[in-house]
Parts: sequence; C-alpha cells; structure tokens
Amino acid sequence: MKREDYDRQVDAALEMYEKAGIILNDDEKKKIEVVDFEIGIVNEVGLQLLTYINTERVCAKEMVLLPYQTCPEHKHVPTNGKEGKEETFRCRYGKVYLYVTGEGSRDTISAMIPKTDVSVFHEIILNPGEQYTIYPETWHWFQAGENGAVISEFSTRSTDETDQFTDPRLVREVRIED
Repeated sequence: MKREDYDRQVDAALEMYEKAGIILNDDEKKKIEVVDFEIGIVNEVGLQLLTYINTERVCAKEMVLLPYQTCPEHKHVPTNGKEGKEETFRCRYGKVYLYVTGEGSRDTISAMIPKTDVSVFHEIILNPGEQYTIYPETWHWFQAGENGAVISEFSTRSTDETDQFTDPRLVREVRIED
C-alpha cells in the first residue's frame, strides 16, 4: 500500500474513534495499523486497528471498519504449540455484521458479499454495547454497516500473522511503499 493511502486510512480511523468517544494518546495514534490484505481494495476489504497490549496471555485492540468495509474470512489456528486465539468483539459504534460457522445462507445475510472467498453465513448483528465471543479455529468474517463500526477486541494472545484465510490471495502482513 502506498504511504498516502495508508495515511488516509489512519485519518479515517481517527475520525471513527472520535465518533465512538474513544480517546487515544499521541503515541497510540502513531501505532494504528492499516491492513489491506495485499489485494489493493482496502476501502472494501481491509481493517484499521490499534493494539493496546499483546502479551503471552492477553490482547486488547480497537478495530475500525469504514462503511461496508470487510475483514475477510479467517480462523485463528494453533501457533507455537498453543491453542488458537479466542476473542470477544464488543461493538462500540455503528453496526457489525459478523458471520461464523453455523446455520445460515449466502442468500439471506444482511451484509454485502465481499470480493473475497467466504463460506460461513451464520449471522450475528452487533450494535453498540453488544458483544460476541469467537472460539479458536472458528471460521469468521465481519463487515461494518452504512456508518462504519468501531469494535473493541479482548482476546488471548494474538498471532494474526498465522491466521488462515479462506481466500488464498490474502496476506496479513502490513507493507507500506514510500
């Protein structure tokens, strides 16, 4: 991703954090990550996030999805001999359409089908103040509604670099071209 595109996404994320009433200090603002999954359509398939803490036992993040932006289908697999990540999403602002393994049909979901491979359609809709826990090795993807969304994540250790994606084109690594 080009530096100017990265910076534009960070600015958009900062606006969303402000709408959600989430106060970040200057150091935190500089640590916002923009993930485009290396397919070049970050406004459609991407994620902006800030990791507050990620130790051997716990992780806490604030994630931003811009309007209709999708974090693609993936699962958290065992890494370094430890079970995959367990995470709880809590919606702070906007609406989140979360899809996990279970009953559901591609034809009846509320979200738009993303420009990536997806296979799970059990729908959970999160509004501000609502939360849902995703267990290790559960396929899931999520998308913001029309106003975007801010999601707090509370989890066990995050090893996002080892996530498995349904779509083989996707890469979790963040690369910025200057």
